[in-house]
Amino acid sequence: MKEAAEETTQATIQSRNPATGDLLGDVPVMDEAEVRQRVQRARKGFESWSALTLSERLRRLGRLQDVLARDSRSIAGRIAAETGKPRHEALVTEVTATCDLIRTLRRTAPGILRARPVGTGFLKTKRAWKAYEPVGVVGVISPWNYPFTLSMAPVVTALAAGNTVVLKPSEVTPLVGQVIEDAFSSAGFPEGTLEVVTGAGGTGAALVGSSVDMIHFTGSTATGRRILAAAADSLTPVVMELGGKDPMIVCEDADLERAANGAVWAGFSNSGQICMSVERVYVPSPIHDEFVERVVARTRELRQGPELGDGNIDIGAMIAPSQIGIVEEHVEDAVGRGARVETGGVRRGDLAGDFFEPTVLTGVDHDMRIMREETFGPVLPIMRVRDEREAIRLANDTPYGLTASVWTRDKAKGRRIAAELRAGSVLINDHITAYGITELPFGGVGDSGFGRVHGPEGLLEFVEVKSYVEDRLGLPSEPFWFPGFDDPLELFARINGFLYRARWTDRIRSLFGSDR
Repeated sequence: MKEAAEETTQATIQSRNPATGDLLGDVPVMDEAEVRQRVQRARKGFESWSALTLSERLRRLGRLQDVLARDSRSIAGRIAAETGKPRHEALVTEVTATCDLIRTLRRTAPGILRARPVGTGFLKTKRAWKAYEPVGVVGVISPWNYPFTLSMAPVVTALAAGNTVVLKPSEVTPLVGQVIEDAFSSAGFPEGTLEVVTGAGGTGAALVGSSVDMIHFTGSTATGRRILAAAADSLTPVVMELGGKDPMIVCEDADLERAANGAVWAGFSNSGQICMSVERVYVPSPIHDEFVERVVARTRELRQGPELGDGNIDIGAMIAPSQIGIVEEHVEDAVGRGARVETGGVRRGDLAGDFFEPTVLTGVDHDMRIMREETFGPVLPIMRVRDEREAIRLANDTPYGLTASVWTRDKAKGRRIAAELRAGSVLINDHITAYGITELPFGGVGDSGFGRVHGPEGLLEFVEVKSYVEDRLGLPSEPFWFPGFDDPLELFARINGFLYRARWTDRIRSLFGSDR
């Protein structure tokens, strides 16, 4: 994910609507002392919040879900104003996604977090089990592209696990932090459950250094490396969802109409400002020209501009002029190296806000920045390849590994190719939507980060596992205790030979039909 704002030294940060330039409001830049004060408030809140039963915590999250469902239109409007995206897109991808996650947590968390017994191996006189406990105060640093759902996902998951949270929203979309505060207030959450700190990079650094018990960061790989280095000093555990350079492989037998429509949607949604956007397309020569023709035709039909109140746009604004500058650099580099602009390719000078035309490039290769660096904008570079094997090789030729997609009518082949792609999520005849399945873990590999959100794995990121062992029999002594046997080596060697001969244990399993 690209950066969209420089560090600020102002006492406040102003927020503007990127689609119109209108001033929306401002927030204070909180210094280290203020951040530590909020962390201490969350530390105090942890004492009471973690003491609640899981069912009580989930019941309170249910109240939040009701608030979000009731106020979804107004919340979506406030998100859209600060991000420049269409209101219907803000509603579905931000508010609906959060409601669905809360509903999933309320249904699945009891089974995931319950204490459970484990086998004790050769120590049959023992009883053992494992239980999950909250880590404490979680610091969440969230991005600007989906400022509501990418804040709320770690926040509500951490709260379900029994933690309290200090949230630092992006300085580019700070007013969404107020939206989140308002929702929690309306749902009746007590002070110290969720605290919000506002500011730029200095505020985020103060949060990382404030002795929180865990950091959850979503943002650029470059910033993630700095946070990881700072967290290492205090051995603070971190979860990081970072950037992506997602490939799309279109096989020769693909449904080209669906593939073209999917490429346009997954490449240009939110003006391409999604870590899971399609940023590279690989198409074999026999179908390349037809695929490009379909993509270009569909792209030229897209409606772009500020939302005028009747929901008549497909593509909204980009977040800031600085982000448009990155897109322009990548397009200029590609064209300078021989790429061709099939449609788009320029900033919208006829609109007051920050708009860049949806752009399709052909004639690209891996020497170009557009195929190697995260662009994070409405650009779809399509590369001609010899065959599917070359497409797989090039798709994996990246330090990133967030999501990828394969498009083919042969689902068995699609699964085979998917298994060869290095990514946290791979979709077949679809893209982006893996994040929307809240029971499925989401995250990346390589420069795309580590750790997961959603699914059981996402909930377990926010707990510590405690192991318990209890003696069953209460005997006055154990075989391993002092004083020992006269010849313990011989005794234990015989026992070992009896218990652990693989051919014996395998024979017993086969007789009883057990894999245990």
